[in-house]
Amino acid sequence: MFDWYRPCAYDGAQKRKFHRKARAALRALAKELRFPEGSHDLRSNQGGVAVSGEITMHHDRVYIQVCQPATGGDSGILIRTCDGRHDYEGGRNHLAPLSLLDHPPQLAEYVRAVMSGDLSLISRMFGPLAHRRLARG
Repeated sequence: MFDWYRPCAYDGAQKRKFHRKARAALRALAKELRFPEGSHDLRSNQGGVAVSGEITMHHDRVYIQVCQPATGGDSGILIRTCDGRHDYEGGRNHLAPLSLLDHPPQLAEYVRAVMSGDLSLISRMFGPLAHRRLARG
């Protein structure tokens, strides 16, 4: 398992590894979500030396971005609905812990819940996600 929480800021080698692993995790997520090839873009923005940068998968219906938040919070996966790949504002922001990148089926379940727009389902799922992160130590 990759240590998603090891800081990338001021560590070029770690940042390159973080981006490579995050791109692979998002490709695995796209496969888990059964996104057809060509239905999404995968982008990587390294950013400056003081940040992790972002890795983004932009599908026709959902936008998923991975980074290490500068605040240190465990909210490194941003998921929101969108209306096409030129929609950069999208719907509400939903956040998930970086540790879910190691569990594509669980992350896919959360993404599906966000895509469904069922806020009660999303709320029910968030509790176990938060608990899983706390158990990591």
